[in-house]
Amino acid sequence: MNRLANSTSPYLLQHANNPVDWHPWGTEALQKAKDENKLILVSIGYSACHWCHVMEHESFEDEKVAAVMNEYFVCIKVDREERPDVDQIYMSAVQLMSGRGGWPLNCICLPDQRPIYGGTYFRKNDWVSLLFSVADFFKNKPDEAEEYAYRLTKGIQQYESLGLVTEPATYTRDALEQIIGDWAKYFDKTEGGLGNAPKFPMPNNWQCLMRYGYLMNDESVAAQVKLTLQKMAFGGIYDHIGGGFARYSVDGMWHVPHFEKMLYDNAQLISLYAEAYTWHPDPLYKKVVQDIVLFVLRELTSPEFGFYSALDADSEGEEGKFYIFTKAEIEAILGDDAELFCIYYQITEHGNWEEESSNVLFRKETDQGLSDKLGLPFYTLLEKIEMSREKVFNARSLRVHPGLDHKILASWNGLVLKSLCDACRAFGKTKYLEVALKNADFILNNLVSEDGRLSRVKGQNISFLDDYANVADAFIALYEVTFNEEWLFHAKKLVDIAIIHYYDKENGVFFYTADDDVQLIARKSEIMDGVTPASNSVMARNLKKLCLLFDDQQYQEISAQLLRNIVPQIERYPSAYSNWMMLMLEEVFGTYEVAVTGENYEDMRREMEKNYVPNKIILGGKKGSLPLLQDKFGADTQIFICKDKTCGLPTKTTADALKQLKGS
Repeated sequence: MNRLANSTSPYLLQHANNPVDWHPWGTEALQKAKDENKLILVSIGYSACHWCHVMEHESFEDEKVAAVMNEYFVCIKVDREERPDVDQIYMSAVQLMSGRGGWPLNCICLPDQRPIYGGTYFRKNDWVSLLFSVADFFKNKPDEAEEYAYRLTKGIQQYESLGLVTEPATYTRDALEQIIGDWAKYFDKTEGGLGNAPKFPMPNNWQCLMRYGYLMNDESVAAQVKLTLQKMAFGGIYDHIGGGFARYSVDGMWHVPHFEKMLYDNAQLISLYAEAYTWHPDPLYKKVVQDIVLFVLRELTSPEFGFYSALDADSEGEEGKFYIFTKAEIEAILGDDAELFCIYYQITEHGNWEEESSNVLFRKETDQGLSDKLGLPFYTLLEKIEMSREKVFNARSLRVHPGLDHKILASWNGLVLKSLCDACRAFGKTKYLEVALKNADFILNNLVSEDGRLSRVKGQNISFLDDYANVADAFIALYEVTFNEEWLFHAKKLVDIAIIHYYDKENGVFFYTADDDVQLIARKSEIMDGVTPASNSVMARNLKKLCLLFDDQQYQEISAQLLRNIVPQIERYPSAYSNWMMLMLEEVFGTYEVAVTGENYEDMRREMEKNYVPNKIILGGKKGSLPLLQDKFGADTQIFICKDKTCGLPTKTTADALKQLKGS
């Protein structure tokens, strides 16, 4: 076994038996490269990555290929989910060199870590040829290699960077309309989503557009959101048998997924569909939330209520094998009920995807539409499908399951914790809150040190801005469903630590890495929202909420500076700044502070949460120390609607409170 044998990362352990002399990222490997004046080969991936497995099998398990790698390079394997800081740097390098990126990510660097060549997946012969070429280039043209590394590293340091904007900013409805108008050009108005293939769920995009459609009363944007939510939930990207979404669909119709299931996607999709239900109470949205939560609890939850990272795309060495069915297999499981099930999920004898006779389950028709078409009573249809689904689930459970990545990451656990709070707000289910509280305790007991610093992974003394941002966001959300101020103080402490160790006052932006981490060749900031919101945008929104809750002007100033810096970028590429857009929406429409106090505050809080008010924070209880709650406690249960440091008269019903909201 190579040097990865003692790793805790499932991805690194997958490579522990390779003939490649892999090192984990760290001082030993980096010093070895300097001492021996050898090129560094940094290979980055994650355990659920299908093409990472393919390249491992074709190249890294091959003795001859390994011999070339070991001869000319110090080879380092990196789990991008454990070390996103390393991944950011070399992903930037590859995107600058080739205009594209992805995983596996392979970057060849000088002995001082500066890259000179990189790419993603390589076929074996191309890989070996590349290794010889770059090794020869380094040996025979060292000055050229040095010059190229210098220029590329400069580009990495400037990539996704911002300048400080000092001029006061104004945010208007007209500016919002212009941005959304440009964004709308990329809407797929037939299949939902954006653009063509491949299609990613991008939950933050649709949450932003949902809020925009509601606040701006834009029916066309609202319709696009509803279309997308339905198409994703009907598509093969959604696991109709076991719940949960795959990472993306390879086609433009959400039909054929890339089968890996990531915790971060499913967390955000719980939040998205839960909020959508409050906005537009479609039973489909509720069912999706219920099924994703059940999937996460069943397959991605540790005994201590930490959440695991992912399920692999492959099982038994084949992508998607666990999830697909032939019609004959369905008939064997369901007997006489198979015909209806096959109609419902588009299962055919010839199959509906690339594997002969195999089917990815997806839907084309609504339950009511199919009920009318078949002449089958609506509730009879639902009952029959649910009974059949359970039988197919039980049969599928006997198959070899996809591999589990059992890493528990602070950042992604924060996303799940927040999503459970969002589901609790939408549906009022105590089960969601119970799990949320258990996970919050897990985070505090396992990922937070005595001095309040976070660990991204238990037992490792390193963390990144997204860990602080997402966990703080989750603790704020947990306060809003419990009114237990302990969670707000935990959030405040995390944000204060982030300001001390991550904030760059000179440029008005947070670095991704801490000032006391071992420094890499660039100290970068995460600005653009992608499949998860950027850590800077999450932190900016946290600061805005904490400013309102604690009346702390420093938080407001940092949040406002971050948004000022980013606004010039939003107009150029709206879909990459959707979380920033939500902060901009709150600047235009304001943020309501809804205080619910008194003996029956919990019943009143739940009543208020049934109404869609996306630009609000909610606080209260029987007692509290927050500035806004002072002098607002009494025997009666009351609601106070406040905005811009001004509160209206207290009301005793949600109907009267909503009148104040709509009238302001």
